[in-house]
Amino acid sequence: MKVNKNVTLKLLLMLVVMFGFTSCSKKSNSKNSSTATGWKINDKKGGFQYASNFKKQDAAPGLIAIEGGTFTMGRVQDDVMHDWNNSPNQQHVQSFFMDESEVTNLMYMEYLDWLKRIFDPNQDNYKNIYVGALPDTLVWRDRLGYNETMTNNYLRHPAYKDYPVVGVNWIQAVEFCKWRTDRVNEDILEKNKYLKKDAKLMDATAEKSFSTETYINSPTLTYGGDEEIVLKGKGGKSKPSTNREGETVEQKNVYAQRTSGLIQPEYRLPTEAEWEYAAVANVGNREYNLYQGKKKYPWSGSYTRSGKRAVKGDQLANFKQGKGDYGGIAGWSDDGADITQVVKSYPPNDFGLYDMAGNVNEWVADIYRPIVDDEANDFNYYRGNVYMKNKIGEDGKVEIVTSESVKYDTLANGKIIARNYPGQIAQVPVDEKETYLRQNFDKSDNRNYRDGDKQSTRFFDFGAEDDGGKVAESKKMYDSPQHQVSVDTASSEMIRKYDKSSKRTTLIDDNVRVYKGGSWRDRAYWLDPAQRRYFPQEISTDDIGFRCAMSKVGPKSNKKSAKGKPKASR
Repeated sequence: MKVNKNVTLKLLLMLVVMFGFTSCSKKSNSKNSSTATGWKINDKKGGFQYASNFKKQDAAPGLIAIEGGTFTMGRVQDDVMHDWNNSPNQQHVQSFFMDESEVTNLMYMEYLDWLKRIFDPNQDNYKNIYVGALPDTLVWRDRLGYNETMTNNYLRHPAYKDYPVVGVNWIQAVEFCKWRTDRVNEDILEKNKYLKKDAKLMDATAEKSFSTETYINSPTLTYGGDEEIVLKGKGGKSKPSTNREGETVEQKNVYAQRTSGLIQPEYRLPTEAEWEYAAVANVGNREYNLYQGKKKYPWSGSYTRSGKRAVKGDQLANFKQGKGDYGGIAGWSDDGADITQVVKSYPPNDFGLYDMAGNVNEWVADIYRPIVDDEANDFNYYRGNVYMKNKIGEDGKVEIVTSESVKYDTLANGKIIARNYPGQIAQVPVDEKETYLRQNFDKSDNRNYRDGDKQSTRFFDFGAEDDGGKVAESKKMYDSPQHQVSVDTASSEMIRKYDKSSKRTTLIDDNVRVYKGGSWRDRAYWLDPAQRRYFPQEISTDDIGFRCAMSKVGPKSNKKSAKGKPKASR
């Protein structure tokens, strides 16, 4: 019996030792230890810090997730206009987020209120910031129509608060997206105690405001470098420590970074491919990977009226029914609207997006060209890349825009818009340091790549001496009118010069943008998601609005398979 007891004790001891080794092995492979070095990650004493607990990107305010995939871009069911600008081509779109509805008057008014509070328009150096962001309310006027009610009330009256904002040009829409990015991330950092509570309301000024890119690149310059607002560590609890020699050592990694997983990617306008993919919503019409799709509108079927019993005959979008008919007979309206309509008034498409047809047309990010060059790219297609980088000052640090260095652009129609705001990082085009020997891009401005640049014209002489890529006016592929506007600095008078040349053959240039979706002014023909039109980026109308998008980081889908692992992309 003694022998058996000794054997039993030895076996138990061996099991304990084996269990210890197993535990050590598990610990070494845990998310808190490096699989590359075995070193501890997120050690309080220092070293590599990383958001090991990050699970997935949360949908930012107003956005819903759109799972990416392939689709036939440009496939229209009816082409009575024969535009030849939407030839079908196969594209793949990466997963992204998109606004559930169009940006409303209420949302845009919040933007204007912030600008007015931070950049006092009564001060000469800030007056053009607020004025430049104002929608053009005169878009409602018509030579032979009385629309002064909308001119005076549509933007600001509470009766229209949930109607889509109009009178906003493409440039203003882009600036709204930038502002929205900063306000959302500012709120996230405040909630996670990296910024002083309520500083965005109580302490923000023109010289002390928050910019996402400034915080990421140089957090000590955010809010004008105020350490009482920009906290070190959550709640400012991070304090300097001392080393063995008694010297003070500033603790690192005390500010939120991209590696923290807290900061959201930027809000932006959706690309044309993203917008069309989201509008078609083939996700609800998919069978055995039949990606061609048979949808004429963002909903299933070939008709604009609902076939469901409870609402049979109701229109599924807000559009022009016919000549002189914008909504139907009084008392029994076809679509419940005569101009625009409250967002979400009609059923969503299969992605859960509202008003992807009708109500207002929507700006997308792309420069317009008659063709989509799918031979050059068929993944996340986008024409309009202008690559910029942070401007570095003489001190080797990023250069922050101040009230004295704000840049303004005078648009072709005379409107003055701020290019940047105080507190942001100044931007400059990328140069040879970034483009040298690269194969994927070789210059900053790629808007006319393979369609409108020198190499695209019949006058291109391959192998000839380089002339800087400039093309004579008479040899350009797109010779749209070149109107000139300038400001007399002495009198502040706007000087406009119109291009009255009779030799211009096109309205296309590098400043016209695509808009899609159809509106309250359009017939049903334009509700097809593949239809595309263009308009100058500095001009606004009463039937073009916009919605924002955001890129998705991480896996294509957050769905789980039966084994609890993310589904693999096929």
